[in-house]
Amino acid sequence: MAALVAGAGAGALALSAGAAPTVAVTVDAGTSLGTVPSTGVGLNTAVYDAYMNDDKAASLMKAAGVRQLRYPGGSVGDVYHWKTHTVTEGSWAAPGTDFDHFMATAKKVGAQPILIANYGTGTPQEAADWVKYANVDKGYGVKYWEIGNEVSGNGYYGAKWEADNHADKSPREYAKNLLAYAKAMKAVDPKVKIGTVLNTPGSWPDGIKAHGDDADWNNTVLSIAGKSIDFAIIHWYPGGASTEDLLKSPAKIAGTTSAVRSLLHKYAGPHASSVKIAVTETSTATSVAQTSQAAALFAPDTYMNWLEQGAVSVDWWDLHNGPGKSTTLHGETDYQDGGVLAVGGCSGGTCEPARETPFSTYWGIRSLTALAQPGDTMVKASSASPSVAVHAVRAANGGLNVMLINKNPQDAAQVSLSYRGYTPAPGSVRTVSYTKGGKALATATRGTAAAQTLSPYSITTLQLKPASGATQADAPSPAPTPTAAAPVASTSNTIGTRAQASAAGVPVERPGRSNTAGDLASTGVSNAVTYSAVGGLLAIAAGSVLVLRRRRGRASHGR
Repeated sequence: MAALVAGAGAGALALSAGAAPTVAVTVDAGTSLGTVPSTGVGLNTAVYDAYMNDDKAASLMKAAGVRQLRYPGGSVGDVYHWKTHTVTEGSWAAPGTDFDHFMATAKKVGAQPILIANYGTGTPQEAADWVKYANVDKGYGVKYWEIGNEVSGNGYYGAKWEADNHADKSPREYAKNLLAYAKAMKAVDPKVKIGTVLNTPGSWPDGIKAHGDDADWNNTVLSIAGKSIDFAIIHWYPGGASTEDLLKSPAKIAGTTSAVRSLLHKYAGPHASSVKIAVTETSTATSVAQTSQAAALFAPDTYMNWLEQGAVSVDWWDLHNGPGKSTTLHGETDYQDGGVLAVGGCSGGTCEPARETPFSTYWGIRSLTALAQPGDTMVKASSASPSVAVHAVRAANGGLNVMLINKNPQDAAQVSLSYRGYTPAPGSVRTVSYTKGGKALATATRGTAAAQTLSPYSITTLQLKPASGATQADAPSPAPTPTAAAPVASTSNTIGTRAQASAAGVPVERPGRSNTAGDLASTGVSNAVTYSAVGGLLAIAAGSVLVLRRRRGRASHGR
């Protein structure tokens, strides 16, 4: 169908001499990228977060459309024992953050849980008992279960940040034990879905073969367990030495997904099409921006790119984290706090806002509520400029919502929009925006479906109604299935997701601490690093800068 320019001529933007050229955006409302999953917008929680079950936090999560909560929290999942609400080593479990309290919060939020079964210091029987308690005794209906957190960080490839008490720490042993976990857990509840830990394609230690192995982690694990798993787990921390690098990174998601799909098709056979991809950790944690506007723009762009590529869920890291050494980015204070809500802590003489104050990242995630609801249909959209990202959704009520993200920190963007398979009503349109320094989403009626002016560093969603009497595409046709790419090769000097430095020859040490209150994490930079006990330091390369994140230890959480 030929492109229709909505309201052509009406509300056209007059550009002054020397103004930036208009960015052309095309929305193909007749081509489906799939429906928004009920678990799509997720968030991480952790047992060491004493504020995890605050009523205000639950209210804010619900308002942000969070539909999945991950528990008990990253690496602590491999040392946490759910029956006793204790940890084996390295971290701690705050009072009132046990499983039943977590489930009460999940119910308040309206979110489904995704749980990490303790692989590092647990057993298949412990996991099966948890399934029985959760789904048989309590009737919680927990569907998704991960077997371990970042298990390849168990020291097998040199770097160790993940607990693993198995004598054999190889990918072969993990795959064999994964099958034992799945058998024990599904014997209790055949409906549970079991996920396997994969290394992110292109990130350390992806592609590395340990001495005596025939293949790397992903190929080995999937060659043994690929036909038995229900979903593959990816952690995606793209980093970025600059805000520009960070905001470019969501464009890499399609390639990463294709590489995972290639592995699944190789090893899961006919079962491959039913194996889901769950991104159980992602954020700007390894980048220069964590609470300022660049992080807010990154969040919805990342969620939507993963969901458009077929991910069943995307879980942001995390609810609360705590301040690091603050910086100034584009005129804003960035508290270097990986949480979406402040804990009110101080670091280096700079104090965060009061506890449960939303950071910009929260508002970036909440912007998704203006774009999509579970069950809505994601449709194809494209922008002629990388400085403007676009995502579009056909709503169940017949409307079409279009999110536009202006990644330029200084200049407004003039945008012209055209549509295939949908004719928007003429006249001004309702917009929902989040702009730099905002304390809420702002609703307005401005511009047209054909022409909009986007503020610098902003997220703007157009909520369009169909033209009266216009014939719309009744059911968007599926997009062509992408051809699975070959797995992305990684090299020994490529350090990936969060913590994988020492196997690439990077020495590690604990950074100095200046935090004084409320902090679950500190961030520092060092050229000499050593890993602490489980749940301690995580070393990540962001460009050529090694970033240290401490987000697990009890000492990091002032109360």
